[in-house]
Amino acid sequence: MTNPPRRLEPHRVTDSPQDHQQPHHGGSDQPSQCPVRPVRSDSSGHTSYVVAGYAEARQALADPRLSKNTAAFFANSDSKRRLHPAVSQSMLASDPPRHTRLRKLVTKAFTTGAVAALRPFIEQVTDDLLDAWPTRGEVEVVADLAMPLPVTVICELLGVPEDNRSDVKRWSADLFAAGRPGRIDAASHAMAEYMAGLIAEKRERPGDALLDDLIRVRDGEDRLSEEELVSLAVLLLVAGHETTTNFIGSALLALLQQPADLERLRQEPDLVPGVLDELLRHSSPVSTATFRYTTEAITLGGAEIPAHAPVQVAIGAANRDPARFPAPEQLDLGRDAAGHLSFGHGIHRCVGAPLARAEAELALRKVLTRFPNLRLAVPPEELVWRPTRLVRGLKALPVLV
Repeated sequence: MTNPPRRLEPHRVTDSPQDHQQPHHGGSDQPSQCPVRPVRSDSSGHTSYVVAGYAEARQALADPRLSKNTAAFFANSDSKRRLHPAVSQSMLASDPPRHTRLRKLVTKAFTTGAVAALRPFIEQVTDDLLDAWPTRGEVEVVADLAMPLPVTVICELLGVPEDNRSDVKRWSADLFAAGRPGRIDAASHAMAEYMAGLIAEKRERPGDALLDDLIRVRDGEDRLSEEELVSLAVLLLVAGHETTTNFIGSALLALLQQPADLERLRQEPDLVPGVLDELLRHSSPVSTATFRYTTEAITLGGAEIPAHAPVQVAIGAANRDPARFPAPEQLDLGRDAAGHLSFGHGIHRCVGAPLARAEAELALRKVLTRFPNLRLAVPPEELVWRPTRLVRGLKALPVLV
């Protein structure tokens, strides 16, 4: 049996911890005091329910009465949104048995064993990126590591040519552009059309990438429709790097603001795997889980939620619920943060979690050990966060090396 990852000793918190200038994940009330609350939309006039408490969020994420079938919910809607079906009707927006069937087709590519086989490639990509950093001067971590590392890995895994990867980055960023529905819809079509074209090319010149495997399932066993094939490809491409990009930047920022912990990890890099859960809890790359709605009236956290009501599970707020994690604003690398919800919970838990952990671990380990003088290039309050509701990440993280 493998030994569990080592963790640092827990902090002894005596004063109210500060938030290190990072944006708060929840509202003004503590999640445990107001775990579920109704919110009325100014634009649509509809009422949705925000779940901010940890226990309630965990329950909601696993409750089969909360459907993810987005297409069914909006079937009779007069919405002017024009998301491509590859995005609006993806595996992430489906329920069993369809979700179960689709998930089984991709799970084997992201098992612990499969990711272990990928580690040498991930390590090489990380080293190549860091080799391009100057020995002294300023570096932008998001553009020069956090973004290209997971993009390169997932594109290589799927078989996306290197020449197209800059387009993938742009379309993916546009998909999460808060308050820009037209931009989001356009990006969904651009991504889906690109993947449909790539699938056609791979049928002409088959390879051994994950996308080729999915094509063989579609064309051989016929367990995938063409629409499902394109949808899975788009989902894997986007989900395969977005959260990891955000997490690497946020986690490094959090560590840079706790020099003692940073130095300890630099001296003992084997501690990095053991602190990932606390970093994920504290600096969750996901603010709000993807769309859910009630298929029947339910009671959650003392709130009566009617049938056919949208439910937003606030992952970031739940991870900072003091009823589950004492002194939640404190990054405590000695804390046992197992059970955090950054990868979700239940049947929709992130299938790529092992890959994301491996990428983040190697990125943090190598940055800390290769650049012992690493420090922020600007005050934390001057950093800009991406304007998006679903994910949480920095637009840029300038550092001095």
